[in-house]
Amino acid sequence: MPPAVTPFRIVIPLYPAVDLMDVAAPREIFSWMAESWSAAGPVEVLLAAESDDPVPTRDGTRILPDVTFDAVPSVDVIWVPGAGLDGLQAAMADEYLLETLRGWAQQARWVTSVCEGALVLASAGLLDGYQATTHWAFLPCLCQFEGITVIGGDGDFPRFVVDPGTGGGAVRVTGAGISAGLDEALQLVQMIAGDSVAESVQQTIQYYPDPPVSAPLPVPGTCPLSS
Repeated sequence: MPPAVTPFRIVIPLYPAVDLMDVAAPREIFSWMAESWSAAGPVEVLLAAESDDPVPTRDGTRILPDVTFDAVPSVDVIWVPGAGLDGLQAAMADEYLLETLRGWAQQARWVTSVCEGALVLASAGLLDGYQATTHWAFLPCLCQFEGITVIGGDGDFPRFVVDPGTGGGAVRVTGAGISAGLDEALQLVQMIAGDSVAESVQQTIQYYPDPPVSAPLPVPGTCPLSS
């Protein structure tokens, strides 16, 4: 019998009050990548949580996780979503979640977040020494972590920031607010599987944004977690 093939594994950790689009958008994009990326062998896109119970999102939608944290032996990509204020503060103080992320990051090739998920990674110490961004309103919060070079503010709001680091470890990719996860996830598909797969996914989900309004982003004020 041939040995079992280890799948390329993408894990999105869930926690209470998580933002729905921070989870649903990358799950959709990575799932289409899994169908198009034939050279990779099996690809798993897993929603993981502390228990098997449904996880309530910020807007009240309940998501059923695929696995529990302790059932995930190894990870190639970690994608940490953001959340509402109460859920975010709880996640930043949840040592079981933070230790889980630290353990996965030891083997991961890409450690990523979108929106306020960067603050969860920062709380785990996984952005120390890297450039990173987050939702515009929470940039002052990320600046409170001294080991991180924060990108964004004063009119400069990148959709995502890629930092390959210098020590040969996992690449860090952090995204701005909620919808930036679409751009960021597509960027990850390009880095992981190449241009042709990324273009195929773009065509499949018909991602050619043309918003009907163009409101400017304000310069962020104080950290919302401090109020």
